[in-house]
Amino acid sequence: MRRPLPHLPRRAAALLTAALASLALAAGTAGTATADTPVPAEFGTDYHDPVTAAPPISTPHTKSCQVTVAEAKFKDFTPYTGTYTPPTGCGASGRWSKVVLRMDGTVKGRQFDRLGYLDIGGVQVFRTSTPEPSQDGIDWHVQKDVTEYEKTLSSAQPVDMLIGNVVDGTYTGILDVKVTLTFYAPERHRPAPDAPDQVIPLSAGDSVTTGASLTTPRNSERILAEVYATGSGGGCEEFWYTATTPSASYSCQGGDAGPYREVQVSVDGKVAGIASPYPNVWTGGWSPYLWSVIPSPTAFDVRPLTFDLTPFAGLLDDGRAHTVDVSVVGVPAGQTGWSAPTNVLVWQDAHRSVLTGGVTSYRKTAPALSNDFTDGSLRHLATSGGDHLKVSGYLNTSHGRVTTTVDRTLTTAVDHRWTPDENTDDVTGTWTDHQIVTTNGKSARIDREYSLDGQATIDSANRLRVVMSVGDHALSGATRTDDTYQGDATFTLGVAREDRHAVATTSERYRLRAPGTCWDHTLATEQGVLTKDVHGC
Repeated sequence: MRRPLPHLPRRAAALLTAALASLALAAGTAGTATADTPVPAEFGTDYHDPVTAAPPISTPHTKSCQVTVAEAKFKDFTPYTGTYTPPTGCGASGRWSKVVLRMDGTVKGRQFDRLGYLDIGGVQVFRTSTPEPSQDGIDWHVQKDVTEYEKTLSSAQPVDMLIGNVVDGTYTGILDVKVTLTFYAPERHRPAPDAPDQVIPLSAGDSVTTGASLTTPRNSERILAEVYATGSGGGCEEFWYTATTPSASYSCQGGDAGPYREVQVSVDGKVAGIASPYPNVWTGGWSPYLWSVIPSPTAFDVRPLTFDLTPFAGLLDDGRAHTVDVSVVGVPAGQTGWSAPTNVLVWQDAHRSVLTGGVTSYRKTAPALSNDFTDGSLRHLATSGGDHLKVSGYLNTSHGRVTTTVDRTLTTAVDHRWTPDENTDDVTGTWTDHQIVTTNGKSARIDREYSLDGQATIDSANRLRVVMSVGDHALSGATRTDDTYQGDATFTLGVAREDRHAVATTSERYRLRAPGTCWDHTLATEQGVLTKDVHGC
């Protein structure tokens, strides 16, 4: 959730003012621009509902059943609670071919962007943020494939959902949402999806996992942890990639690590997994005019970071409780701003009740980090960092000895330049996360790269201009995805809405290549009007 920041230097105050400015935007339901609906010279009183270029979730042509999981109007910090009951008539419970979550939302008036979550049976199945509304109201929709949670969904479960919100004389937007699950019966002649046998929640809601007790089944042969790690709350950790070292005079400081952040999962005090966090930009970040129609990648469906803990299965299968901690490297001691709810996914050996094994090799050093600061009329902080973890372990299973090696490498490169008054503030960052998991000599590789390039300038006329690009790229086997966003937004700070003269052009291109699959979708907007909606495949 975004909160106002007191006593901010000018640049930070300007970004907050930019967020506040969006609260006063009025909008309707403008459609795609045509010859009869010309693009206005500047933002007017309406803009298009939020859209993304990502492909819809593919579903089988089998019988389906829909269940409403939550329906609530969020206006404070009171969670919605209820009970989920699995459907009947769509195949055996817990053996569906696919389960798709859909959230439909509507909001109008004035409101900040808000973070929310949905827990079923204590398992966090969905994490999201919201668009900032117009006075007349907007609708938005989010879908997520949640088939991996089908064992949790196979029995009645308590439901807990919250999108923390503030409604008063200024912030009038009530978040009216409905969440449904659609279950698809199994497909004939096709195997059931490889869903885990158990999903064990270690934390819930917005908490950070510290000191959690984990006891896995004694026949666990594959163990993954997924962490919904997000920096948020309106403070400096929401913009962690802009943080500087104490020696660099800047409105957001990040301790000796500067902007370096790394998410770690530890088992019994030993680092068992590492990952690069995604640089989420919520719809109130930098300039809200950038996101009035097209959100930043992953903003509406926050993707969890996944850690393969299988090399530690021999240790975890001993029948004892083990301590699991999730930490974010680089956050100054005592500083808040991160959420990291965690689930553990377990696959069990169907033919043996107890598995034995152990860790055979382990290599992990402290993250390598360099911050090079240059003072002057244009201050410059160049940050480079990285980390590496390689661990191997074995299990004696019903189908023989299985050895698993996880080899993961992270890199960070952030270049930050700003003037002493922070009226010019440019940040360019690239993060890579490469993982190879080798099981009995067979390797599977996932390469991820995230990028962010933001340039903010306040000129002598008090016009704030933000030019931004955000990228989310992944290569897994023969499947490649590229999600890229670009935007350019300008408006006048500190004036009434009708005097802001806001303009913005934004675009997103989402490309997916996989065997037998092609998706290439481009969207573009001008002043809140959708001007391009083109499919290339």
